[in-house]
Amino acid sequence: MTAHPLEIFRYCPVCGSKHFVTNDFKSRSCKDCGFTYYGNVAAANAAFIINDNRELLVVRRANEPAKGTLDLPGGFADMDESAEQGVAREVEEETGMKVTTAEYLFSLPNTYDYSGMTIHTLDMFFRCTVADCTAATARDDAAECLWVPLGELRSELFGLASIRKGIEEFLKKIKNLHI
Repeated sequence: MTAHPLEIFRYCPVCGSKHFVTNDFKSRSCKDCGFTYYGNVAAANAAFIINDNRELLVVRRANEPAKGTLDLPGGFADMDESAEQGVAREVEEETGMKVTTAEYLFSLPNTYDYSGMTIHTLDMFFRCTVADCTAATARDDAAECLWVPLGELRSELFGLASIRKGIEEFLKKIKNLHI
């Protein structure tokens, strides 16, 4: 069982008071100094990259959570970068490929279990093009890169809930766009 992220805060991070109490589901307040901390969502991204053979690039997760299952290239946005910069960086870190365009498609709320905490995320999905589709090499936290024909995609093979749902949404979109 993972803990709510605010449960790790026992003392006020400003004054150190032990009177740092739950305000509501997303915040805690200090009864001594008045500071309120909001547990906002973390920004995350995922890339849909399709090659000329109508295949989607997927990676196999090298680490928990959902180690060994399929995933899309992506991850958390870093401070001081846009969502587009974040997805481009993550694609390069995991596959070695350089993103040339990143087109925002949609977003989904998600939770991500990490170090005994439930991290609430907002997962942003992008359709990306890359400079060279033949350059995909598993790196960083990707154990393997695979090209899967669009007609053979099965969302249940993806280990993270928002990615499964994102695959389903993407398949609906490409069907309507005749991609």
